[in-house]
Amino acid sequence: MKIINLTADSKIYTSNVFMVLGEWNTVEDLNTLIDVGSDPEIVGKIEKMNTGLGKNKVDQVIITHSHSDHSAMLSEIKKVFNPVIYGFNSHLKGIDIRLDDGDKIKIGDKEFEVFHITSHSYDSICLHCEEEGILFSGDTNFPIEFENPMLEAENSYTLSRLLGKNIKTVYSGHGPPQDYGSKNFRLMKKKSFS
Repeated sequence: MKIINLTADSKIYTSNVFMVLGEWNTVEDLNTLIDVGSDPEIVGKIEKMNTGLGKNKVDQVIITHSHSDHSAMLSEIKKVFNPVIYGFNSHLKGIDIRLDDGDKIKIGDKEFEVFHITSHSYDSICLHCEEEGILFSGDTNFPIEFENPMLEAENSYTLSRLLGKNIKTVYSGHGPPQDYGSKNFRLMKKKSFS
């Protein structure tokens, strides 16, 4: 799997926008954008990319949550590339297919599991690939510290599923990837779910 941050050099405020491709850009791989950000320059960057011979530049988009710095370019991306749009918030204009907690989805050439975690927003999702040890976290920051006990209880089942997963690298909505390697990835600041 190849992961390219299309907004690493953006001059305006935007989320990270990750283009995920299969290792060999085969016909079966699903070229996927994780979030679309708010920087119009990503359209030109995508158009110039080698995403596989005879393939769509963007097969699908997954929105980690509906905040504008992650979703503002959605209508433009849909107009130019006509991908299928996935997200938890089915009320966000442009979402074609709703993702729910526990769903599995192919991204690039790997399978990912959806985790709905409401520590940042009601419609936030994370995407985890067990095989590669990758977590796309959107704006869910780890370790999580819940100030509201109701939110902690609401997320306990999802977090218990995520606990103990193979997580080597976290690609968050802002900033560089966090590489955990052999270090212990921590889910919670307190040990509620251990």
